[in-house]
Amino acid sequence: MTDATEAVPVGGGLCAGRVVAVTGAGRGLGRAHALAYAAEGAKVVVNDLGVGLDGVPAPDSPAAQVAEEIRQSGGEATAHGGDIATSEGAASLVAAAVDTFGRLDTLVNNAGFLRDRMLVNLEEDDWDAVMRVHLTGHFLPLKHAAAYWRAEAKAGRPVTARVVNTSSGAGLLGSVGQGNYSAAKAGILALTLVAAAEMGRYGVRVNAIAPAARTRMTEATFAETMAAPGSGGFDAMAPENVSPLVVWLGSAAAGDEVTGRVFEVEGGRITVMEGWRAGPTVDKAERWTPAGAGGAVRELLERAAVPGGVYGAQ
Repeated sequence: MTDATEAVPVGGGLCAGRVVAVTGAGRGLGRAHALAYAAEGAKVVVNDLGVGLDGVPAPDSPAAQVAEEIRQSGGEATAHGGDIATSEGAASLVAAAVDTFGRLDTLVNNAGFLRDRMLVNLEEDDWDAVMRVHLTGHFLPLKHAAAYWRAEAKAGRPVTARVVNTSSGAGLLGSVGQGNYSAAKAGILALTLVAAAEMGRYGVRVNAIAPAARTRMTEATFAETMAAPGSGGFDAMAPENVSPLVVWLGSAAAGDEVTGRVFEVEGGRITVMEGWRAGPTVDKAERWTPAGAGGAVRELLERAAVPGGVYGAQ
């Protein structure tokens, strides 16, 4: 994989000929993904609304800058500034790919922002805003892309489509002070499983990542962990480290068997997450009393694995 900051001309590579739409691609992980796809020969729709960390629109969207960066490196790209958390904006994202490049092969859902508060201080507007961009902002592009791919399959045209959703360690384990973000990211995991099951028959494979990388959302909150190393050291938190897996998952090389999976990725480490699995159980074959249920739970917990814990717990 070529470094995401050193895109090469279209014509070869793992994603040669594929058309890829990346949301939130103006900065951070999304930008790294867009450049990495271009480096592997993809034609890229660069989506970014150009908002600040709290979701408030910024004066200038960076989507056009990233698209121009790809073109200057010899690739093909177009900018899209629509709000993908609206049905109109999500539909226009798919239309931008089809109208500009003739098709859509891969959707990378990445857009997001933070409004961190402890639960007792979390306002309804902060909850709704984070749910909207992360969860609705995954659902609507996925819905419109899925409709496009289903229509293609029903028309008899071959579909080798890929979706890469973006969750988080907060969605896997929870994160103190991020009740809205953790809930949204956990919802993305469930949405990934459902989409993989529903869309498989149409040639669509859907997976999710839980990345750890230095972005605008993490470099302030986890400043020490996310800091770049001294000269010459491996920068484990560089967002470009996440992109090779995202590019592979979005390519035809990720075969039909790779779907409904969640991968943690950080630096040079990739982990397949195995999700909720049944642990110790007991069946009385009749109704419990409250005291009896409590006693049974205590016995089960003694046999159960210790949970991984919540990020930031004291």
